[in-house]
Amino acid sequence: MESADLAAVWLTLKLATVVTLLLLVIGTPIAWWLARTRSAFKGVIGAIVALPLVLPPTVIGFYMLVVMGPNGPVGQFTQSLGLGLLPFTFPGLVIASVFYSLPFVVQPIQNAFEAIGDRPLEVAATLRASPWDTFWSVAVPLAKPGFLSGAILGFAHTIGEFGIVLMIGGNIPDKTRVVSVQIYDHVEALEYTQAHWLSGGMVLFSFLVLLGLYTFNPARRKAL
Repeated sequence: MESADLAAVWLTLKLATVVTLLLLVIGTPIAWWLARTRSAFKGVIGAIVALPLVLPPTVIGFYMLVVMGPNGPVGQFTQSLGLGLLPFTFPGLVIASVFYSLPFVVQPIQNAFEAIGDRPLEVAATLRASPWDTFWSVAVPLAKPGFLSGAILGFAHTIGEFGIVLMIGGNIPDKTRVVSVQIYDHVEALEYTQAHWLSGGMVLFSFLVLLGLYTFNPARRKAL
């Protein structure tokens, strides 16, 4: 592999790791609320979370460019703080990837929370456990398969992103050029050998991710 290929691999792994950690922090309370609430807004919030599943990445990328651009609310806010603009930067790439991969983390965790049922939580309440203690001592341990699935799917989905990273991050070496964009560059330059190496690595990685997901996740095994 060339140094540019290795740099793209490293940047992709860095992006996927940061995004996955953020998604677990952001997605867990959303998944808990969606699993437990009876609010009339549940359907609306659930639909917003699931939007990246049906929207083309270019559509999401376009509107994020508008929002984070110089005339958008986020862009004006970051400029007022002296942070500059987020598009075509690594932080901008992280924000876009978090939104784009959100349903792949929220939905498995939400399903795991819903599968717990009310009984374990009611038992904890009778033992005078606070809602906070009940969540961390009962709900989270019982929902571990959902967290595992969400983390794996979020990480893998971020690794494989192309459209939205190209829209938001562009193609800047060592800053926003991830593996999928690097493969595109090789193909465009008719460098098929390099493209084969990176593409083959992506295929192998994806297979190992799915193999681990279906082999080590008990919830997935029961569903088969």
